[in-house]
This record gives sequence, C-alpha cells and structure tokens, in this order.
Amino acid sequence: MPIFEFRCAACGQLFEKLIREADDKVEIKCPECGSEEADRVISRANPIMGSGKGKNTKLTTKSCGPGSSCHTLEIPGAGD
Repeated sequence: MPIFEFRCAACGQLFEKLIREADDKVEIKCPECGSEEADRVISRANPIMGSGKGKNTKLTTKSCGPGSSCHTLEIPGAGD
C-alpha cells in the first residue's frame, strides 16, 4: 500500500495520501484549505538508516540518454 505525496495547487501545503489499490477512486483534498487541485510530487528518499548515518552510502551517476542522467543510491545492507 503506497503512500503518495501531494502539493496543493491553491495553498502549497504538502500532504500524504494512502492509496490501497490502483483501481480505488480516491478523493485528493488538501487538509489545509480544502482545495481538490493538487499535484503529485516525488517524495525525497532518506538514505540515513541504522547507526551508519549514511556514511557508507554511495551515489552513482550515469548517462541515460542525450542530455539526461540517472542516479543510483547504494545503501549498505540493502539486498544482502
């Protein structure tokens, strides 16, 4: 069950919404001003996990096509 993050187009408030299934009809409404106009935003990842405080994380950048790049964040212990 993913949690999506939205930004209200009227007041700029950031808020989250739990979407249980892709087929669900969900009302996206700003809890601050009540506006139904919101844009989905990409949530920031938090690479600081456990006691390592992110010291062992590694960000790799590569080309994904002309004029664009992709980033991969390697987190110690993930996938071990």
